[in-house]
Amino acid sequence: MPDPTMHDAILVLNAGSSSIKFSLFAVRGGELELDCRGQIEGIYTSPRFAARDAAGATLSEKAWGEGARLGHDGALAHLLEFLRGELADYRLAGVGHRVVHGGLVYTQPVRVDAGVLATLGKFVPLAPLHQPHNLAPIRALLERAPDLAQVATFDTSFHRTNPAIAQRFAIPAELHDAGVQRYGFHGLSYEYIASVLPQFDARAAAGRTVVLHLGNGASMCALAAGRSVASTMGFTALEGLMMGTRSGAIDPGVLLWLMDERGMDARAIERLLYHQSGLLGVSGISSDMRALLASGEPRAKLAVDLYVYRIRREMGSLAAALGGLDAIVFTAGIGENSAEIRARVMAEAAWLGVRANGRANARGGPRISAAKSRVAAWTIPTNEELMIARHTRRVLGV
Repeated sequence: MPDPTMHDAILVLNAGSSSIKFSLFAVRGGELELDCRGQIEGIYTSPRFAARDAAGATLSEKAWGEGARLGHDGALAHLLEFLRGELADYRLAGVGHRVVHGGLVYTQPVRVDAGVLATLGKFVPLAPLHQPHNLAPIRALLERAPDLAQVATFDTSFHRTNPAIAQRFAIPAELHDAGVQRYGFHGLSYEYIASVLPQFDARAAAGRTVVLHLGNGASMCALAAGRSVASTMGFTALEGLMMGTRSGAIDPGVLLWLMDERGMDARAIERLLYHQSGLLGVSGISSDMRALLASGEPRAKLAVDLYVYRIRREMGSLAAALGGLDAIVFTAGIGENSAEIRARVMAEAAWLGVRANGRANARGGPRISAAKSRVAAWTIPTNEELMIARHTRRVLGV
């Protein structure tokens, strides 16, 4: 018989190409409370594990040394060994996963079985940087613990509220029906921001807001009364803004030129657009915004200038899709931590009615616009892990 004194817990996994991030949430009094979080990074080169409690105190650390190779299976095995002790007072009700692409099949979170996993594998070509790695721990857990409930939550789901016209490319109907459409990504982040925005700005939550998810991957989303109506990303997570190593929007004719004039095949073009472009490609120095802002190199300045310019262009596009603008929200790594980028973006958005509060921006907000600014500006930390835990709890009825 289950112990009535034990609380249910939900484990959240976010697996990337070289890391697995995790968060453990306890269900107490009907609420989700963070118990611990951490990650194993460098899993194919120099694995390092760190876990911290909700207050940030270190619970466990381990390094395997240069050249060690855990892989996703080995990293997951170490994480599960650590969690055995952490879960002593909990019942593990299930595991929630971030999966980048749900295609047209999965528009809501879903409990995963072998059939669902096989279908999700078909979307790998749509998100080659993320999907294979998102699925790796799901596959491993299905083999190790087939009775453990697993839920996949999707970065594409939140954008399925986009009007049909916004999801359409100007291509033949057969290709559209085959799934060549605009999907949008970073949906879990945008969904979280939409869920907490009423606590910060009721007018923005009920009105027209552009959210800027600016990290190594970057995108922007237009929210109308908390619902996604347009996004800068499309068929893949490559479109739209310039990113750390991704090009963002590019004329398709460039790809034809690369094939004809440079003899590049699909895989070489994929490496160029996903791994060798963006801030790294323009600067020739780094994909890290902090390094570029600190650099005196002209190409570093050019990369930052282009980054801000692309945001300005997309801001105008999304404001047009909304028919006006009430607020903008900065989130994710650069959006939450770079006062300089926020200041430059707000200056470029002055024509839309944004007036910055320099001191508030330097402090990090949350409100970073002047009191008389017609369009409010906010810095709000995202929490994709909590969003995943909420969805997992709902699907499993915990």
